[in-house]
Amino acid sequence: MTEEFVVYIIRQGLITILTAAAPVLIIGLAVGLIVSILQAISQVHEMTLTFIPKIVAIFAALIIFGSWMVRVITNFATGILANLAEYAQM
Repeated sequence: MTEEFVVYIIRQGLITILTAAAPVLIIGLAVGLIVSILQAISQVHEMTLTFIPKIVAIFAALIIFGSWMVRVITNFATGILANLAEYAQM
């Protein structure tokens, strides 16, 4: 197994993780930004006020995108494990 191939596999793994996590992270970021703007407008700076909307939004995103996320990660893992014999011979 060459060094370039190992770097390629690691890169593909990182891209897969970022692709799978992106919807949840983006929704969490958007909800946090909206809550921060509302706090700035109303001048209510309660730290615990940001957690509940973010948690609800992230759980909703996991429910909506969860099956897709599992499918992306499973496809990557299946591809790695299906070619494991080839990788061992390199």
